[in-house]
Amino acid sequence: MAHFAQLNENNEVLQIIVVSDEDTSDSNGVEVESIGIAFCKQLLGEDTNWRKTSYNDRIRGNYAGIGMSYMENVATLGVASTDIFIQQQPHASWSIGIHTAAWYSPLGDAPALTDAEIATDSIYVWDEDAYQADNTTGWTLFTPEQE
Repeated sequence: MAHFAQLNENNEVLQIIVVSDEDTSDSNGVEVESIGIAFCKQLLGEDTNWRKTSYNDRIRGNYAGIGMSYMENVATLGVASTDIFIQQQPHASWSIGIHTAAWYSPLGDAPALTDAEIATDSIYVWDEDAYQADNTTGWTLFTPEQE
């Protein structure tokens, strides 16, 4: 079985369908993406846009999910071009990592929580405004109100 993601005009994933091997393979039994795309278009409309995805992440970085973006031929950090499914960019300052299909903050991972912070259910959240005002800050400690 093969999985195909339908994309809208902004390359956002609308749905994923499963297509049988016989509808994606050539006369030698070799799976060919273009054959699967042609089948999807025949099934759901010639004006639809499709890309193959893989639930075991062997192609295109991530398994496509509804609302994710498909990026193709976009130059990113050290990568000449992309061919990936990726979550929506969480913040304007975040970039796609080198050789990964994930977003990273310009300051790296959030700081480690102390035992006291863990005890109060605190978490670090990204503050884009703080980063834009001073590009040495961005991770802000958030502690929920205790009842």
